[in-house]
Amino acid sequence: MATKVTMPQLGESVVEGTIGKWLVSVGQSVGKDEPLVEILTDKADSELPSPVTGVVTELFAGEDDIVAVGDAICEIDESAEASVTDDAPAPAAPDASPSAGPSAPTSPSVRKLAREKDVDLSDVLGSGDGGRIMHGDVMAAIGSSPGPERPATAPPPPPAAPQAPPRPAASRGPGPTGAFRVPPYIPKDGDEVVPFTRRRRIIADHMVYSKQTAPDVVTFAECDLHRTAVLREQHKGQFKKDGLGLTYLAFAIAATARALREFPELNSRVLDDAFVKLAEVNVGIAVDTDQGLVVPVIRNTDELTIRGIARAVADVAERARSGNLTPNDLSGKTFTISNPGRRGNLVGGAIISQPNVGILRLGTIKKRVVVIEHEGEDLMAIRPVMHMALTYDHRVVDGVHANGFLYRIAEILEYGDFEL
Repeated sequence: MATKVTMPQLGESVVEGTIGKWLVSVGQSVGKDEPLVEILTDKADSELPSPVTGVVTELFAGEDDIVAVGDAICEIDESAEASVTDDAPAPAAPDASPSAGPSAPTSPSVRKLAREKDVDLSDVLGSGDGGRIMHGDVMAAIGSSPGPERPATAPPPPPAAPQAPPRPAASRGPGPTGAFRVPPYIPKDGDEVVPFTRRRRIIADHMVYSKQTAPDVVTFAECDLHRTAVLREQHKGQFKKDGLGLTYLAFAIAATARALREFPELNSRVLDDAFVKLAEVNVGIAVDTDQGLVVPVIRNTDELTIRGIARAVADVAERARSGNLTPNDLSGKTFTISNPGRRGNLVGGAIISQPNVGILRLGTIKKRVVVIEHEGEDLMAIRPVMHMALTYDHRVVDGVHANGFLYRIAEILEYGDFEL
């Protein structure tokens, strides 16, 4: 019996994946759960395991090919016998050789750009290593492409007397139809041009999409962490013995998850003509890696204790930095928290990670002089203080809900009201 292996759902809102590298070849035997191929997505790069034990009989896609979710990428025959040794190098898959056409020295993002700009890659000379076609080569080809032939016409009449150009209308904004133009880049000695990596390009596209889609608003709060700090000092030694770090981030995640239950508008997503309040509270944590930011998800965050959250944060952060996240780790987030770490600044507004309607950006924690009330008197005290910034989508979230949500997070942290 032959089994067709299809491109899996590689994360929320992802409809396609890119074949990175085949780890098997036609005629090679493979065991169930052994890796077949590296799949590249906007979320992470991961290996796809074989669903059955058998022999690979056909590869339907080549390396760098973009395949839609649900489409077949290879076939495995469970009754066939292997015709090549298991340690033989995997041959190039269909259309993967340089002679296969203009798609072979190009990345998926370059081919996508070429399609959008209606550029024939066979006419483009690549400037990258080995003749690889880069984004800049495609953009350069747009200006050099010959236009359609025009029929001969009579010479135009002499130009009229020059007139002062009209002032641009007030409603015309920046862009192709506005008055503003970005000056062209002129290379100078010492400049270093750094091509976008695949992930950096996807991050850039995501950020632009979010800013164009969501009318975002930022609101700020200041939080006195004294009682949470006392609770942390009492228990961090035991956590350390258990191999866990008890960080302020774990407390902030717990407070956010509880507030999301109380303010469900912040735990939602926008549809075409409606929005849905999501049943699950799955908090995504922005993690910086060598390839760029990723946002692994802690599922059912509101059901976890501080210990459970600390364990989950340590797990996803380690796997994010070692490149071992799975597509499931990166899908299904309902809200996002961005933590700048020890070298963060006072506070900053983050861009919403779609399709969420809010993101909380934590500021650095500093000891500051604050005014407290003690036995009816106002006193000055030195306390650990953190600023927080909530960015929210005003299509769904009104200011009263956003302010109440952020106030509630600060309140939980200030009272140190947690289950360890």
